Amino acid sequence: MLGDEAELTAAVLAAQNGDEHAFRTVYRAVHPRLLGYIRTLVGEADAEDVASESWLQIARDIDRFDGDADRFRGWAARIARNRALDHIRMRGRRPSVGGDETELTDKPADSDTADEALEALATGRTMHLIAQLPQDQAEAVVLRVVVGLDAKSAADTLGKRPGAVRTAAHRGLKKLAELLGAAGADDTASLDGVPPQRGPRPGAGSPGGVTQSHARTQKDM
Repeated sequence: MLGDEAELTAAVLAAQNGDEHAFRTVYRAVHPRLLGYIRTLVGEADAEDVASESWLQIARDIDRFDGDADRFRGWAARIARNRALDHIRMRGRRPSVGGDETELTDKPADSDTADEALEALATGRTMHLIAQLPQDQAEAVVLRVVVGLDAKSAADTLGKRPGAVRTAAHRGLKKLAELLGAAGADDTASLDGVPPQRGPRPGAGSPGGVTQSHARTQKDM
């Protein structure tokens, strides 16, 4: 484990030992993409409130966490998802779920068109379109591509099989490619507050000395 991941892991460990500066470093590294995930679940209006509740729990329970940077992102995402679902229940609303989850299979569809959507996500052009996806696909895409979780961590967060998450992410990216085509792939669209994913840039850093995860390639999905 080298570079950014090691730095975030070290910051998490220091935060567990009461280092407030380290906790701020962790927050700056993880919060923007976690907020993007929460927006997928509850919408823009309530996202900040749910994020605040999530970070209160993260701060309270961080000493119970055990693992590296990738595991921490997955742990934080699970907390955020639980807080978001609690919020939805309290408001008497439910997320819009498209299709039956049992229809998902372990084998993704044979198509390379999703590469276009992945490329657009990587340059920060399609976050506003994710809201148009079925809920299972939207969550899978955001967890895999924006939050940066691997298939197993994303599956643990959603309570599904890794293969189902891969399939949902693949279908979501394919649908995003279609939406991009319909919208003319507007280069001026923003990530609505979520920092854009980057390709590898040696030496690049984020606030607090920790950079975010790089966008995954289609073959990693």
